[in-house]
Amino acid sequence: MKTPEFFKRSDLTSTLWSFRREFLIVGAFSMVANVLMLTPTLYMLQVYDRVLASQSELTLIAMSLLTLFLFAVMGFAEWMRSRLLVSTGVRLDEQLSTQVFNASFEAHLSQSGTSPSRAFGDLIQIRQFLTGNGIFAFFDAPWAPIYMAVLFFLHPWLGVIGVVFALIQAALAWFGHRHTLAPSEAAAKAGAEAGSFLQSKLRNAEVLESMGMVRNLQVRWAERHQNHLARSGDAQHLTHRITAWSKFIRYAQQSLALGAGALLVIDGQLSPGGMIAANVLMSRALAPIDMMVGSWRQFIGMRSAFTRLEQLLLEYPPRDPALKRVAPAGQITLHQVFASAPGRLIPILQNINLNMPAGTVTAVLGPSGSGKSTLARVLVGIWPDVSGEVLIDGLPIEGWNRVELGPHIGYLPQDIELFEGSIAENIARFGTVDPAQVIEAAQSAGLHDMILRFPKGYDTPIGEAGNLLSGGQRQRIGLARAIYGNPVLIVLDEPNANLDDAGEAALFKTIQQLKAKGRTVFLITHRPAAVAVADRIVILRDGQVQADGPRDAVIAALQAPRAAALPA
Repeated sequence: MKTPEFFKRSDLTSTLWSFRREFLIVGAFSMVANVLMLTPTLYMLQVYDRVLASQSELTLIAMSLLTLFLFAVMGFAEWMRSRLLVSTGVRLDEQLSTQVFNASFEAHLSQSGTSPSRAFGDLIQIRQFLTGNGIFAFFDAPWAPIYMAVLFFLHPWLGVIGVVFALIQAALAWFGHRHTLAPSEAAAKAGAEAGSFLQSKLRNAEVLESMGMVRNLQVRWAERHQNHLARSGDAQHLTHRITAWSKFIRYAQQSLALGAGALLVIDGQLSPGGMIAANVLMSRALAPIDMMVGSWRQFIGMRSAFTRLEQLLLEYPPRDPALKRVAPAGQITLHQVFASAPGRLIPILQNINLNMPAGTVTAVLGPSGSGKSTLARVLVGIWPDVSGEVLIDGLPIEGWNRVELGPHIGYLPQDIELFEGSIAENIARFGTVDPAQVIEAAQSAGLHDMILRFPKGYDTPIGEAGNLLSGGQRQRIGLARAIYGNPVLIVLDEPNANLDDAGEAALFKTIQQLKAKGRTVFLITHRPAAVAVADRIVILRDGQVQADGPRDAVIAALQAPRAAALPA
């Protein structure tokens, strides 16, 4: 069956459309269950109008056994549709979880404000709606006209009463949708902002506690939390008012339907059995609408989650897994590169043009705020707002499959991020641990002997974010991770910031080894001593290249004005 154009908007809608067979089966089970919902009505009619009149015990037993059998079939249909929806929700999660993770990770990397936890929360919310009462209301609602038709068959006035109450409840559902959507979304947004603010501060709890900043930040969090409470309270008050009105209408309907039936019985237009059956039937006919009113808030939340998740998957589609390239040699070219950030009028990097042959060691120097760290992120392809061309072996870096390119790149950022696990797992980038390559990387980083002094050697757990290690140890492990697997491009951002003299000597030795292997290395530093291991020097100032060329030529060009200024 060809997929309609409407369902080609994103992988989320396409995945939901792929479950159309399951939803059709659920619809079939819903048909069986709803048709058999007429069983109590028919049983009451027969008991009141036939059994009591004939006083036939045999007829009562036969009808009771038949009714029990139909109830069993109805229960089986209800159980099967619930089970099928649960399995569908699980399969939906299984098919989308990897893509949602990748898309949310890319969105977070691009500084769009999307976090993996929120994206997975949206996916869970969609899955829960597919297995909750709300979805059953949508499957049961089409059968309400059938029940209404039976009411008209019993007596036209009963049908009119049922239609009137159905219209009242539908109007209440529409009112709830129109007036609760905006408050509910505002409350959810305020709650997400408060939670995100608190979570970001908890990651720096030691700094906050040591400098007495907890109270100040608690005040700021309290403002956001109070805003969330206020908006959530407004949304809940409105929802509770609508729920209260819904209960009033439901109870009024039950009593008025019974009263109208009794009046018809008095006038001889309806039998007592028909009166009782009509009351039950009308309650059943209005149950899906009442359920929709009760689950409207859940539906609004699901719809918002669906919209966010669909937009996320549209903006960050999966990369082509069939895309394969030859392993890069390491030639780096930057052509008219500009790098910006939200809220900045002037780009951080402006018109950067560089060409670094493979196997070159380049030292990037410059004062603080000159754009060195931004350049490092541009080189490895993780800065979100970039214009111009960043080429690896003449191919745009954004055209690579990151999973394929990742092993060919080594990156050591200023802020070393290690992850919960062993030292070996962190060095091996949490892939399959190759002991020989792990030891080789550790030895190149001057880390091997230090690791062997740990209680469990390479299997020593480092704790969450490496909090059991010193700054210098984290930096060396980060360096070993960067050079693990002999990548062709290594970008080191202030790699000697936390190193002592011995560590710095080991670092320079590592760079010389990488140079001997023909690796392309960018050493971003503010220490002039690092220049000794470089082939080329790039000097940045205010986001622009002030000098670029072979090391000795750049040094000579910088020293010439000083020599000319000296007295003869």
